[in-house]
Amino acid sequence: MTHPGGDPDAHRERASKMSRDPQGHFTRDPAIVARNAEAARLRGEGWSYRKIAGHFGIDHRTAQDAVRTAIRDACAGPGKALVDIEVQRLEAMYDKVLDVLEKDQPLVSHGRIVKDDTGTPLIDEELKLKAVDRALRARESFRKLLGLDAPSRVSVEAEQLGRQIAKLLDEAMSEEPGDDADA
Repeated sequence: MTHPGGDPDAHRERASKMSRDPQGHFTRDPAIVARNAEAARLRGEGWSYRKIAGHFGIDHRTAQDAVRTAIRDACAGPGKALVDIEVQRLEAMYDKVLDVLEKDQPLVSHGRIVKDDTGTPLIDEELKLKAVDRALRARESFRKLLGLDAPSRVSVEAEQLGRQIAKLLDEAMSEEPGDDADA
């Protein structure tokens, strides 16, 4: 069996040399990041991908990937910083909501604390429910910001296949029992 990325032993060797962060995600080699940036700079100066590949001793497709990765990284930096700022803001708001949920606020009516028959102040449950609603909205904002609720992509082929199947089912269902379509 062939490995989609080439020699599986070479792939395993490269993967074994890659370091991981505390969450177990692969971290990128700074030398590769620097090479990608230099490849993008050379491409900007008009170098061909083949010339870049020769300069670094890599395949021309790897040179293309290096330039694309450098461009993506350059664009992603400011965008990631903005997302990080928004995440911090949402976390601060979420923490405030949790503070409200953790404290028992007395129920107030007409400027006075409402008490039960024993004189104990009643808890304002509506305030807690509002805080739960705010917490849910903050979590929804997190999910949207981080793209966790983004729709999955469906290939054009799958959509076409679905339409063909629906058409065949419609045709099959519209035939009268006992009709011979081939007659």
